[in-house]
Amino acid sequence: MEDRGNDGDRLARYHRKRRFDTTDEPRGESAGPTAEPSFVIQIHDARRMHFDFRLEVDGVLRSWAVPRGPSTDPGDKRLAVPTEDHPLEYREYEGVIASGEYGAGPVIVWDQGTYRPLGGGGVADFAAALDRGHASFRLDGRKLRGAYALTRFRDGRDGSAEAWLLVRKTGPGSSRSGPATPDPRRARSARTGRTLSQVARGTPERSMPDHGSGRVHRSEGNDHARRRP
Repeated sequence: MEDRGNDGDRLARYHRKRRFDTTDEPRGESAGPTAEPSFVIQIHDARRMHFDFRLEVDGVLRSWAVPRGPSTDPGDKRLAVPTEDHPLEYREYEGVIASGEYGAGPVIVWDQGTYRPLGGGGVADFAAALDRGHASFRLDGRKLRGAYALTRFRDGRDGSAEAWLLVRKTGPGSSRSGPATPDPRRARSARTGRTLSQVARGTPERSMPDHGSGRVHRSEGNDHARRRP
């Protein structure tokens, strides 16, 4: 299974992979936990385009790379590959990771908000549920709202890579028709309204209103536009 370090240094792998005299990514020295556990979904145009799905757990962001992104269709089973824990400050990170650095390329915050563990155990038992390989939770984000589950189907003990599935549960907000995942190249940041290409070009940030409904903003209505052939 993913080596997440010991309780004393959950961010050891994160720090080893980065040169902080070059990258502008946060070191992980200041942010504290929120009243409700948070989540963030970032789109990252690195060597391979992917979505990063992160949940606040035990003072860090437990993280998975989701190549095709989260879906609102309960029929979609999305591969989620665990990565190193990230600091809580990464909830707000949007920018360009410098060339030559680990994960070089632009990053946007596609969605962010809070989540609630399901199943009656509460936040205290959520980390243990993840360690056992299955956890259900309800997202309350600017774009995504509803219940999801993360399930480990390969633990990596045989030398293969650890792998999980991220699946939307049936319920309000789920959909089996129409585009269920945003086009990453057209998607806009929930924080600044920018696309990946605008972040790469250094387009100035602009503040995005918090509508509180969890629905996609009008200015982000092309998130789900189909890619050109």
